Order: sequence, then structure tokens, then C-alpha cells
Amino acid sequence: MSAVLAVAIGLLTGILSGFGIGGGSLLLLYLTLFEGAGQYQAGGINLLYFLSCAPAALISHRKNGLIEREAVKCCVPAGVVTSVLSALLAARVDTGLLRRAFGVVLLYIGVKETFLRKK
Repeated sequence: MSAVLAVAIGLLTGILSGFGIGGGSLLLLYLTLFEGAGQYQAGGINLLYFLSCAPAALISHRKNGLIEREAVKCCVPAGVVTSVLSALLAARVDTGLLRRAFGVVLLYIGVKETFLRKK
């Protein structure tokens, strides 16, 4: 039964990722809270998961004209550099601190998205 639940969670978070909702964040929570995966292991699984979900979402968003090309030109190089630097930093930081920081970020985003109106 656990394998069926895991597949269902993967499908659900994949669908949410395609809509840009943050399925990867939900997958991280599921892996760490319910499956007992460590923070680094869950992060690695999430990266593999992202590699399989992102191309489909990118194709769909491009098809619907939702990609701003000028933003891509500056965001992609900046994202590559900061992701490498962040990975190097995360390897040196205590896992407990990473979990708490990730929790704070998720709470902030949740409160912001729930209570602050978009203009």
C-alpha cells in the first residue's frame, strides 16, 4: 500500500508543479515528514523529480506564451550561479538549521499567498 501512496503523491505533486504551485516543496515535506527521508536525501530526490516535471511544464508555458524572454536572459545565469553556491553552502550547514529555515520560508510564503492580495 505504501508504494501506491508514494506513486499517488508523486502524481499529485507533479500536477501541482505543472501549474506552478510548488509541488516540489510538498514532495519535500512528504518525504521528510511521512517517509523519514533525511533532508539531503529528500533534496536529491526532489532534484531528480524536478528534472522529470520541468520540461513538460516549460513546454506548456511556452505554448501558452507565459515565458518572458527578457527575464529568462538574466534569471537563468543568476539561477545557475546561485544554485551552485547554495549547494556548496548547504553542504556545510547543519541539517537542523536547514529544516528550520525551510519551514520559515514555507510559512512566510503560505501567509503571504493566503492573506496578501495580488494587485
